Amino acid sequence: MSRITLDCTGLACPKPVLRVKDALAQGADSIEVIVDNSASKENILRFARNHGYATVTGDDPDGRHTIVLAATGEPVDLEFDAGDYQCAIPDSFEVVYVIASDSMGRGSEELGWALLQTYIQTIQEVEPLPKKILLYNSGVKLVTASSGALDALIHLQGLGVEILVCGTCLDFFNLKSAIKVGQISNMYEIMHAMISADKVVSPY
Repeated sequence: MSRITLDCTGLACPKPVLRVKDALAQGADSIEVIVDNSASKENILRFARNHGYATVTGDDPDGRHTIVLAATGEPVDLEFDAGDYQCAIPDSFEVVYVIASDSMGRGSEELGWALLQTYIQTIQEVEPLPKKILLYNSGVKLVTASSGALDALIHLQGLGVEILVCGTCLDFFNLKSAIKVGQISNMYEIMHAMISADKVVSPY
């Protein structure tokens, strides 16, 4: 049996399913394909079902999905209609923002602070909204009254965005009594939120 591996990480949908189709058309009986987004995973599984291939799947904590397609011995028609394979982000797609500093980029700290305020104020304008915003190290300063991003964070919390703030970091900067938004959290909860997310976004 001819078996190949296709590493399709980093490829935008629908390129992974097109690569699978091409490999099968060239005679591969079995394919292990690796993707890093849910839309591509679902497209490949749907393609396999529609064309009579058996599948085995596995999901890694880092967001990678491995799908193994194997021929079942039945005749296969590889006719392909791109309209059958949509690339929309599923409703359950979970984005997490990580804010690990009180400055954005390198160079002027004053400019970096101003840029970060604008960055957070702009989050509400970008779809999809994050499921959670995680703040640690000096990023926790953004949940205090002196932060120009405070109103934006309060608004995001009102929209259902969960804001988790590192408790150890608040203690280090003596800010635990100054927190105005979000809930005090810990490293286990912060790491679990990162691992569980479909996409982690950071401005650094």
